[in-house]
Amino acid sequence: MKKNLHPTYYPNAKVTCACGNTFTTGSTLSEIKTEICSACHPFYTGKQKLVDTARRVEKFTAKIESKTTIRSKKTKHAARNKAREIKAQAAKEKLEKELNA
Repeated sequence: MKKNLHPTYYPNAKVTCACGNTFTTGSTLSEIKTEICSACHPFYTGKQKLVDTARRVEKFTAKIESKTTIRSKKTKHAARNKAREIKAQAAKEKLEKELNA
């Protein structure tokens, strides 16, 4: 291996989880901090736990709400345009009747 090319390897790197669990492993970092480990992960514990680090649930609900408001606005516009079409058609028919009479 070449000298000064590879990072320093720490065989006793300390890993600390947000739940308080700590263990040692080999790593290029001397200390690692994690949010979820095998002691608190729902897959391993069988307990339901909401893991939402990037506000994904809130972003999703906001996106859905904005789409429904856009759809409701589109349906309002479509109904208004349809009413305008009906009025215009009625006015056109009235004008044709007056010209033909």
